[in-house]
Amino acid sequence: ADLERKIDALRFVQDDSAVDIAEEIARLRKKSEALLKDTYAKLTPWQVAMVARHPQRPQTLEYIRTLLTDFHELHGDRTFGDDRSIVGGLARFNSQPIMVIGHQKGHDTKERSLRNFGMPRPEGYRKALRLMRLAEKFDIPVLTFVDTMGAYPGIGAEERNQSEAIGRNLFEMARLKVPIITVVIGEGGSGGALALAVADTVLMLQYAIYSVISPEGCAAILWKSSEKAPEAAATLGITAQRLKSLGLVDRVINEPVGGAHRDLEAMSQTLRRAIADALRQLQGLRPDELVTKRQERLLSYGKFKEAGA
Repeated sequence: ADLERKIDALRFVQDDSAVDIAEEIARLRKKSEALLKDTYAKLTPWQVAMVARHPQRPQTLEYIRTLLTDFHELHGDRTFGDDRSIVGGLARFNSQPIMVIGHQKGHDTKERSLRNFGMPRPEGYRKALRLMRLAEKFDIPVLTFVDTMGAYPGIGAEERNQSEAIGRNLFEMARLKVPIITVVIGEGGSGGALALAVADTVLMLQYAIYSVISPEGCAAILWKSSEKAPEAAATLGITAQRLKSLGLVDRVINEPVGGAHRDLEAMSQTLRRAIADALRQLQGLRPDELVTKRQERLLSYGKFKEAGA
């Protein structure tokens, strides 16, 4: 961070200076990149969580803009209202029609308030399910982006049956007769994330996290103190590499050095190839084969071996 501040300061000076300091800027930039690469090569799970929550990390709408064309957003659950923390609609991916759905946290205070910090209410999940059923009706693949700290726990959400809405999504996604691809792009928190993540293929960005509870929530329950969050993060196994080793994630997508927020275009190109590969593998399967394989995948979770006495 200090080096980057120095580089910015030198750039500002060079604009008004007769002395050419481009060589010094290049030297500092090279040193900064080396330090950044070394730092990110040995992040702890808690530090990975901080990267996943970075305020400038790309969110669903940024990926829609860079990966898809002809996006037409669809609103409302046809029951209560429109939840802005989940966005979705019809689009084209490499000229192929697709239904895209994802969490949107927002970047600044105004947008975060509008999006409820990416924490959906029941109407958000019901909107998502409505769009998935629409995709099934017209035989269109579903692409979901996961980035939420969890479902909203407010009184109104509970009154409108938050848990039923999440459970209904899990049930219906498990038997949806079109390909479903999920990408965990930031923070995948509990059932709030899982309600968009019952998929045939689950991709996860290198510095994203995915867990049954946030590290802070786990620490509050186990140690009665959020200060133990780094220890909880290590215990929970929230990182992409750990989840891949457990078979809960199919593929880890490498990010640019320093995280996706440092180079959205490079991140989008890498992600485009991964999504295209996943779609190609699924498109030859019949609807009944898709459902069978998806349900077998779900039933395979939780394998364990008995340890000897």
